[in-house]
Amino acid sequence: MVVKPDWLRVKAPQWERVGNVKEILRDLSLNTVCEEASCPNIGECFNNGTATFLIMGPACTRACPYCDIDFEKKPQPLDPTEPARLAEAVRRMHLNHVVITSVNRDDLPDGGASQFMRCIQEIRAVSPDTTIEVLIPDLCGNWGALEQILSVSPDVLNHNTETIARLYRRVRPQGDYARSLELLQRTRQINPHVYTKSGIMVGLGETDAEVRQVIRDLREVNCDILTIGQYLQPTQKHLGVQSFVTPDEFDAWRDYGEGIGLLQVVSSPLTRSSYHAEQVRDLMAKYPRKQGEE
Repeated sequence: MVVKPDWLRVKAPQWERVGNVKEILRDLSLNTVCEEASCPNIGECFNNGTATFLIMGPACTRACPYCDIDFEKKPQPLDPTEPARLAEAVRRMHLNHVVITSVNRDDLPDGGASQFMRCIQEIRAVSPDTTIEVLIPDLCGNWGALEQILSVSPDVLNHNTETIARLYRRVRPQGDYARSLELLQRTRQINPHVYTKSGIMVGLGETDAEVRQVIRDLREVNCDILTIGQYLQPTQKHLGVQSFVTPDEFDAWRDYGEGIGLLQVVSSPLTRSSYHAEQVRDLMAKYPRKQGEE
């Protein structure tokens, strides 16, 4: 058994603020990945009045052995009221930046692209100054579905690479490393105005050299932002942690990634895909991207 180090301890949340966010989510019948995936930062994010919304769920059509989202329930038909309810939550929470993610919906012809599109449109209608980040699945390589999402220009399109190429069969058996890279590359080609983002977990048996290779691969497909965080085993039935990576190693990967041209690398033991995602607003101001810019 690998003992969890001190640097992975998190502060207890202030439950008054957490309860307020939960009340809004329950009132509008919305799911968050913060709760469904047992995120260790849920207390901090809910205290700050932020959340990553999980649409089209909570049941997932894949069974990735690292993920705590339910895959045993049967996915339900899309709810046409969900985009409007999500937009209302953004309005009530006064969000400057919102992250929308989803379960995998391989049962849908477009992988749920149309629902992402409607969510973006509804939020823009009620809160036009809110920046929007979507964290999408690989859509089974349906590039027409990707074009559908990009047609409404989310500010950030995030698709997680999750791990190194060698570990894909064990960690992400229904995914494809090359396909994930292609999705990010095509995003920049289809809509160069959109900032691209990806994330990986470490502590699953990868080497330093392999992590650096992923960073280089992401840079080659013009990915802008990368998050790197420690994998934590949700339950005994999930993949075990092979190692706890030190903060110094995370710092070294951040310096390496930004040194070869990524606009931002957020790298720490508790980093998750949407942790402090609102900081992208500062990045967008620092590195403005005009329509049509390559």
